[in-house]
Amino acid sequence: MNTESLVLFERRGAVAALTLNRPAVGNAIDVPMARALMEAAMVCDEDESIRCVLLTGSGRLFCAGGDVGGFAKAGDNAGALVKEITAYLHVAISRLSRMRKPLVCAINGPAAGAGFSLAVLGDLVLAAKSAHLTLAYTAIGLTPDGGSTWLLPRLVGLRLAQELVLTNRRLPAEEAAALGLITRAVDDADLVAEADKLTAALAAGATQALGQARRLLLSSFETSLETQMELESRSIGEATRTSHGREGVSAFLAKRKPEFR
Repeated sequence: MNTESLVLFERRGAVAALTLNRPAVGNAIDVPMARALMEAAMVCDEDESIRCVLLTGSGRLFCAGGDVGGFAKAGDNAGALVKEITAYLHVAISRLSRMRKPLVCAINGPAAGAGFSLAVLGDLVLAAKSAHLTLAYTAIGLTPDGGSTWLLPRLVGLRLAQELVLTNRRLPAEEAAALGLITRAVDDADLVAEADKLTAALAAGATQALGQARRLLLSSFETSLETQMELESRSIGEATRTSHGREGVSAFLAKRKPEFR
């Protein structure tokens, strides 16, 4: 896979670790990096041997957002440049959101703009206590992208989403956790170990069920209660016929630890 080292792709057993890798510019997203992230996301989506995905950043920042310096250099072509970046970035986010395996985000440092969107994308999000998050778009006369206006109201509600988008208030990691924007804040020195522990546990779990469960959660805001319950009924019925479902039931009855292969 050609990511040009802009997104490092590392296999750790059944876990695929993706690392945003432009540390000299705070992992700011330009066209090549957005394309690299899309390529990596597509591999994660399609490769059934990958059972969990980890997303993090290299260097001091998680991601500074879009490459604003590149926008300025583009001049009158900035609009076309931004559209090209978001074309790749949005496909990456869609694949990471809808793949049938869990996504863990490890926020190693500040996240802004599109970096905010990527930071909160995970099913489970760990952040170093020194990290902070801000939307930042309207502070420079731009509007949000990366799915943040879809995801943010669902995570924290419309009223707080309005405040964060319009005021660009900086959220320290511990406040973000208290608001439900991320899962939890951890000591900086423990972030890598905690993320590895979490991804290993998820990769060893019933990933067939985890994938279906995350799909159900995504659909829940668009369906009625009755429709959602029908989807749940069909999903759990299908789950009982999978190898993971059969193994889980057998292990429960035998009072042993299941082995979800």
